[in-house]
Amino acid sequence: MPIVVELDVMLARRKVKSKALAEHVGITEVNMSLLKQGKVKGVRFETLEKICEFLQCQPGDLLVYVPNDQAAGE
Repeated sequence: MPIVVELDVMLARRKVKSKALAEHVGITEVNMSLLKQGKVKGVRFETLEKICEFLQCQPGDLLVYVPNDQAAGE
């Protein structure tokens, strides 16, 4: 998939646990885990806003576009 979620990287940089972020955002830890793994088909702007607010970052810090040819190692 060309969009890579780097939420786990930002959590590590901020030294924040997924559980604390999930509580702030108002979603379950399971849904937070799925989001971190990039296994969701979409995310509400409201959710993205709350994540960015808590982590003090920009959406571009969390979502990265990697073309398919680069992801495959070509």
